[in-house]
Amino acid sequence: MEKRIVFHVDFDYFYAQCEEIRNSKIKGKCVAVCIFSDRGGDSGAIATANYNARKFGVKSGIPIMLAKNKLKEQDAIFLPADFDYYSDMSSKGMEIIEKYADVFEYVGRDEAYLDVTKKTEMSFNNAQHLAQQLKNEIRIERIRALKAFKKDSMAGKFPGKKQSSNLNKKEFESFLDKLD
Repeated sequence: MEKRIVFHVDFDYFYAQCEEIRNSKIKGKCVAVCIFSDRGGDSGAIATANYNARKFGVKSGIPIMLAKNKLKEQDAIFLPADFDYYSDMSSKGMEIIEKYADVFEYVGRDEAYLDVTKKTEMSFNNAQHLAQQLKNEIRIERIRALKAFKKDSMAGKFPGKKQSSNLNKKEFESFLDKLD
């Protein structure tokens, strides 16, 4: 079996993070993105929740009614999923990520595999360095996107295509907080 170095990129609480970028007023609140059923009301399930909501047991797959119960004492936001918007956000991040791979495998809006065996010359030290470069480029792009978002929001425009998605788990969870 041939040895390989493969990165797994997973954008944590991706849909909720996209909503926090779109609307900075919900930052710091419990945010849950919902898949509402055709039955109406609060019928459906949670697609994802941010870490603030997760502290109270709200996570992907639980019924919306249960999530609302768990967050009834909290400042919580429940939003319908907007897959077109999330796809746009994802494609911006994936464009950056793909440049770092010898072989790129898109798994979904918030997940990909990167075979970096050749780029890293099969060296784990080189792989660590490449991963840090990737994180840094995503971080820089996020700062640009947020600045463009704030500028266009103040002008009353929707900056949908000027944004990029998040990379990695908890390291980027507080990305917006780091900008302030």
